[in-house]
Amino acid sequence: MGAGKKVKNVTKSTKGKVKEATGKAVGNESLEAKGRGEQALGDAKQTLQKAKDTLKH
Repeated sequence: MGAGKKVKNVTKSTKGKVKEATGKAVGNESLEAKGRGEQALGDAKQTLQKAKDTLKH
């Protein structure tokens, strides 16, 4: 996996975790849901990139 893409995907997942935790802490369900969505997107992109890398070898 390209280092730049890996960092970008991990960052997206981490930002999602922070948003979800913040949403829970302040009782903001919308922010919490956005955080879960960002985490899922980042994780999916990581999985897709790993699959691409596996197929290349």
